[in-house]
Amino acid sequence: MLLVFDDCVLDLERRELLRASRVIATAPQVFDLLVYLARSRERVVSRDDLINAIWGGRIVSESTLASHINAVRKAVGDNGQQQCVIRTVARKGFRFVADVREVNSLEGAGVPGAESAPSAHAEASAPALPAKPSIAVLPFVNLSGDHEQDYLADGVVGDIIVALSQYRWLFVVARNSSFTYKDRTVDVKQVGRELGVRYVLEGSWRNANNRVRITVQLIDATTGTHQWAGRFEGVLGDIFELQDQITESVVGAIAPELERAEIERARHKPTESLDAYDYYLQAMAKLHHGTKETIDQALPLFHKAMEFDPDFASAYAMAAWCYSWRKANRWLIGCPEDIAEGIRLARRAVELDRGDAVALTRSGHTISYLAGDLPGGIALLDKALVLNPNLAAAWFLGAFLRLWHGETDVAIEYFTHAMRLSPLDPELYRMQAGMAVAHLFVGRFDTASSWAEKAFRDFPGFLLAAAILAASHALAGRMVEAQSAMEHLRQLDPTLRLSCLTEWLPIHRPDNLATLVDGLRKAGLPE
Repeated sequence: MLLVFDDCVLDLERRELLRASRVIATAPQVFDLLVYLARSRERVVSRDDLINAIWGGRIVSESTLASHINAVRKAVGDNGQQQCVIRTVARKGFRFVADVREVNSLEGAGVPGAESAPSAHAEASAPALPAKPSIAVLPFVNLSGDHEQDYLADGVVGDIIVALSQYRWLFVVARNSSFTYKDRTVDVKQVGRELGVRYVLEGSWRNANNRVRITVQLIDATTGTHQWAGRFEGVLGDIFELQDQITESVVGAIAPELERAEIERARHKPTESLDAYDYYLQAMAKLHHGTKETIDQALPLFHKAMEFDPDFASAYAMAAWCYSWRKANRWLIGCPEDIAEGIRLARRAVELDRGDAVALTRSGHTISYLAGDLPGGIALLDKALVLNPNLAAAWFLGAFLRLWHGETDVAIEYFTHAMRLSPLDPELYRMQAGMAVAHLFVGRFDTASSWAEKAFRDFPGFLLAAAILAASHALAGRMVEAQSAMEHLRQLDPTLRLSCLTEWLPIHRPDNLATLVDGLRKAGLPE
């Protein structure tokens, strides 16, 4: 049985929705909700009717119901303003208002082009783009002239596909599908259409004199434009070590580039087209700026993402981390309610998805910093790194926790690895500030001031960077520079005192705390 309305076909046996001859991906409950509304089109369906039919009478929040109705409307090309398919009846419920015909086959559906899309199998050549970012990694072209080396290049591509698949926010086409393009001259736009992806990564492999060079480029398959290109080299000695090195470098570079591209795409979408992930991206763009004003703007956007998708663990975690960042800059003085809200959001994110590395990373850091549970936070960060060892944020936020715990040498290793993974990361200034703290603790004051100056240049409003810059200059005997840095620190936070340091920074080792106190005292911070 097929239900036909507008340019849509609901195949009840195959549980497929076709719109304009394309299969539209729908979550099971969203599909069931659409079918129920279509079959109940002769009447207004109440909220209780929907909960009983779709959720079996379980307690469901208004936001969950609203997000599912929005998902149904989006799937059929409707929206809350037009309401051409699903109409909201104030204080009553919803009604399916599109004209529906019941037919037995697509041939009788009368939808333009429907006869050319008889099943999901036929549609596999042109699947719809997923809601989240999507990428295919094509086999690298072997330019070495030695076809015996194909397996080396293929191994690297396979490793990159696996590594990218560990990002829960990214849809990655499986190796078997990507490798159907091996040894073929392809048009990237066609590949994007055939695999249903927005981005394609292609590259070449060349070796000479026992050295390997890999060149890769990331392309927007919807437009054919280049997003990014990179070159990576290594010595053809231990092939497994080389593959790991190249995979880490490529994935570490691609992930932030994809996020930048998606943020830019979301920025130009019409407001009425935004969904949970678009709100999340817009919030991330604000968060990366790091100012008090942009954090204030990011939080409601993360909450919008939660409204559209109440199970979006990363949105909860990033909202929680906004409170952590507020505390890091002492914008939460005297606000216990905000501290409690940050902890609540972080714990909710962990409850929602213990397999989301991003959620565990931001939540773990927040729980550690706001709730004072340093061992618990470290455990969550360690789990995040098991899930995704290429996530730079997990490395540098884990470094901060170890830094406060007193594991300074390990923290330096973590910060170094994070910066190697993502050298152009929008959060690089946070990593640089962490390196400055670590070197201050071990008495390398010149190195500490150098890292602090880098962080200060990238983000002059970062309170920690300003404090370390003042302390490291003072401990190195550069009092003019120390006093200048202290003036800036006092402008950022006139209320900061030596007696506030333990409340501000969770430094567990007394000698580390004594070093910072000594430096700030010499620089002129009041008691």
